[in-house]
Amino acid sequence: MTTIAIVGAGLIGRSWAFVFARAGLPVRVWDADPAVLDRLPGDIATMIADAGGDPAIAGRIGAFPTLAEALQGADWVQENGPENAEIKRALFADLDRLAGPDAILASSSSALMPSVWSEGLAGAARCLVAHPVNPPHLVPIVELCPSPATAPGVMDRAEALFRRVGQVPARLSREIDGFVLNRLQAVLLAESLRLVADGVVSVEGLDDTIRHGLGRRWAFMGPLETILLNAPGGVPDYIRRYGPMLARLTDSAARGEAFTEAAGQIVAEAFPDTDIRARQDWRDRELSALDAHLRARSERTT
Repeated sequence: MTTIAIVGAGLIGRSWAFVFARAGLPVRVWDADPAVLDRLPGDIATMIADAGGDPAIAGRIGAFPTLAEALQGADWVQENGPENAEIKRALFADLDRLAGPDAILASSSSALMPSVWSEGLAGAARCLVAHPVNPPHLVPIVELCPSPATAPGVMDRAEALFRRVGQVPARLSREIDGFVLNRLQAVLLAESLRLVADGVVSVEGLDDTIRHGLGRRWAFMGPLETILLNAPGGVPDYIRRYGPMLARLTDSAARGEAFTEAAGQIVAEAFPDTDIRARQDWRDRELSALDAHLRARSERTT
């Protein structure tokens, strides 16, 4: 039985605990803030109710008052601390010292490449980034990013574990700033903000273009399969037909200068008096329904 340790039980950490426990694995959780651990049973109960999960999930998740106790017997450690290189270096030094020698040490970092916080560790070869999308129990993709020191066997074990627990691992061959998802998201967000700031389209119109256009296809196939199916002769035919036009648009697309306070204010004004927490709860209910639908369709077609 693979034992999981979750380090940091905030929004991402508790979601990871749910993922692993849902797959039947024992999960040991620690957080530096005792109040977060006190809230954990209630948070897990809410997630079970909202996702229509098995109540037995809660019984597989235990909270531990010290990091050393949480790491006892762990085969996989999923760290969910702040996005701060100094804090992560110190935390991973503790994880490397306290975890069993065969345990894999993974970070949920969304921005820090693994070499930034693992370089110089005795156990650097067992460290990697396993970057989820919020919330991972409802969005299954997880990016597996190695450092130059990460052992190939560690990547193999990571990929096998995430497939086992129902996630979809995307394995990177080397580390790159922003990994894959955030690099794609950054480009789309930059152009979105510029189009809105320039008055080309409203915030609602922009979001509708994705929600009812690109997003409909992207919910079940990626952009590369999309272009495969958008020309009679497949991708080479698509590139011949549309490559020059798309190249022109790409050359004139927004870059970092699009991320301005003025653009952010325009977007904010389109969502007046939004209760963020209530809207997050709505998002998670919608994601849960979509996840159930897509998983059911996948099972019927495989």
